Amino acid sequence: MRLLVAASAILVTLAANAWVPQATTAQQPAPGERGDWTVPRTPGGRPDLQGVWTNATITPYERGTTIPYTGVEVPAAAADRAVFTAEEIARLEAQTATQRPAFLGAYNVWMDAGDRLLSTRQTSLVVDPPDGRVPVKPWAEADRDRAVARQRDDYRAMSTWDRCITRGVPGSMLPTGYNNAYRVLQTGDTVVVVHEMIHDARIIPVTDRPHVDERISQWMGDARGHWEGNTLVVETHNFSDQGMVVTGTSGGRLKGLPVSDAMRVVERYTRVSENEILWEVTIDDPMVYERPWTISMPLTRVPSYEMYEYACHEGNRDVEIYLGGGRADER
Repeated sequence: MRLLVAASAILVTLAANAWVPQATTAQQPAPGERGDWTVPRTPGGRPDLQGVWTNATITPYERGTTIPYTGVEVPAAAADRAVFTAEEIARLEAQTATQRPAFLGAYNVWMDAGDRLLSTRQTSLVVDPPDGRVPVKPWAEADRDRAVARQRDDYRAMSTWDRCITRGVPGSMLPTGYNNAYRVLQTGDTVVVVHEMIHDARIIPVTDRPHVDERISQWMGDARGHWEGNTLVVETHNFSDQGMVVTGTSGGRLKGLPVSDAMRVVERYTRVSENEILWEVTIDDPMVYERPWTISMPLTRVPSYEMYEYACHEGNRDVEIYLGGGRADER
């Protein structure tokens, strides 16, 4: 059973109930062309992406790193492979179930990061470059480290998530410790993604209308969507250079990397089954990275999931507490 290929030339095949990325350049039939399942349509005839979708997973962002929020080490042998073996999956998921409880009080008594690796079996969310590592320029890592060191001296060095502003793009779509749900709504010319975390509502015009003037920057950028067959392609420009590409600890060394106003993000949303959307995103920021890089992962439909209000109270007190703590240390 063959499914859609990303522009990054990663083939995703359905085998043994798991999506497995493999390098290929072959053109594959769109999901709606298969005989066993048909892409549902909106009244306007577009693929229906609506519903509540989640992406909770213990798959690391980059290859060869630890399982988020557990300290569980990924087997060294897996660092050279695009997919985990069945034995590795069973062991990592069992270790996570055992070791995660020790982390439950570090921030919140409720963690909802999931307990499973991605159904694709991929060893990292990053699928391009092929080694599963983001090609960060040295200056950007140094900038991140300076910001971490100055968090209690300057509120601008703090994460935009800690300040309850936004997790940004693509950060808002990436899995973290909890609140990993997204409600998708569609009209004839608009797609809206409501994020459970920070309750951002990202409004994406599906139109040929040009982007706003390049002098106007926004925290989540200026998005425009269009359809390529059964895939919604979203191109986002006009980012503020005050943001971060990843704000959560689960991002490892990616957390806190800066965003430049040259960043361009291209997302692809493809409904590949009744209960899965394949989401792919390519980040191109020549100021920060040596080359563009791509993340790929399925979003899973959970009709029974309840999205409650995310009232981010930390933004009212965190800046005061962080800076006050720093001054107390100085005294």
